[in-house]
Order: sequence, then C-alpha cells, then structure tokens
Amino acid sequence: MEKREELYTGKAKSVYRTDDPDRFVLLFRDDTSAFDGERKEQLNRKGMVNNRFNGFIMEKLEAAGIPTHFEGLLSPVESLVKKLDMIPVECVIRNVSAGSLCRRLGVEEGQNLTPPTFELFLKNDALHDPMVNESLAITFGWASADELSQMKTLTYQVNEVLKSLFDAAGMLLVDYKLEFGRSGDKIVLGDEFSPDGCRIWDKATRKKMDKDRFRQGLGNVIEAYEEVGRRLGIQFD
Repeated sequence: MEKREELYTGKAKSVYRTDDPDRFVLLFRDDTSAFDGERKEQLNRKGMVNNRFNGFIMEKLEAAGIPTHFEGLLSPVESLVKKLDMIPVECVIRNVSAGSLCRRLGVEEGQNLTPPTFELFLKNDALHDPMVNESLAITFGWASADELSQMKTLTYQVNEVLKSLFDAAGMLLVDYKLEFGRSGDKIVLGDEFSPDGCRIWDKATRKKMDKDRFRQGLGNVIEAYEEVGRRLGIQFD
C-alpha cells in the first residue's frame, strides 16, 4: 500500500490518500487540543497509544458484528481504513452524567443514566458542534431517516459491547461519540475510538482516565491512557 498526499488534517489525526482509491491511511499524531483548539500541546507517545488502542477496539467491534472502516495497523502510528462518504452528524451515548450534559441541564456529575441517553450533534467546528435532532438532520439532508435509525442502532450495539468490556476491566465507560459513513447502501462506523473521544473512569475510585485529564489540568494524560489499555489487555511498545 503506497501512502500518497495528505487529504485532511484534524486536531489530532491526518488522513492520506493511497494508491487504492478506496483506502486511506489514518495517521495518529501526538497533538492534543481542548476547548475548540484554544489549548494545544504535544504529548509524547500519544499517537502510538491511540493508534494501538483504536485498533484493539475496532477488532472487538468487528468480532461482535459491527461494521467499521478499520482494516489494520500499518505502523505504530498509522492504520489502513476504508473510504466512506461521511455523515456530518455525531452520535453521543451517555451512561453516566458528565461534561456538557451537566452544564446544560444543571445535573450532578456521576449519576448513572438508565437508560443511557442518546444525542445527535452536527459535526461543525466553526459552530462548536451544536446539538441537533433527527428532524433537522433529515430536513437539511445530512442523513435520511433510515440512516439515522441505523446509526442509532449501531451506537447502542457498540455501547453493549464496550460497556461490558470496560466493566470487566474495572472501569466505567461514561460517554463517547461516534461518527458514521456510507459504504454503498451500508452504514459503517467511520470513527476512531480512544480515550481522546470518550470518558472513562475507574469504577471504584471514579478517577478520570481520559482526555479530561488534559482539559482539567490533572496531568499524567498518556499514563492514564496506557493504564486503560493495559487493563483491557492491550500491549504497548
């Protein structure tokens, strides 16, 4: 597989074309940002840790019958992924109250949410990813009703798989976001899953083990990511 020109660069990842028009290279960088890019740092080993973490999770989801764009690891910081027609709507599941949910609704952090909540957000950095609903998504052509239904079903399926996985390792999967894309007439998970895009707490102590350590200045960010991975059985170099 020949890596070619850069197609897109985000806050922490870059996407490159390859000699196969249906395959991209996803590069995980050491860059870290918060508050819509207002705070930025480079964290040593982050790209490697998130790439390995994501590969492990994608393989677990594929084994559970959930279609993903992941095809395999190419290097310590690169993965091969399928090309998708991405849907600009993020799906968010919350199992425990935290973050923006508490700020919006004035609820206390740490409440178990039964059933888990499901929310949609428009993927738009300039607008700070505003919350939307199914009606808006359909009206503006971001996704069809059937696509939104499939996305919701898959997001809950991911939750069932990963909640159990983290619980068995002594952790709470607090919340996370997922993005999906079209592959023909099929909806496929087109996101990465790492401590950068979810909240993970120690089940006994409620210690934060995710990107909130960076947002809140708690320190030991990558050490926490690696601890999460080791508990799940991931080997890091």
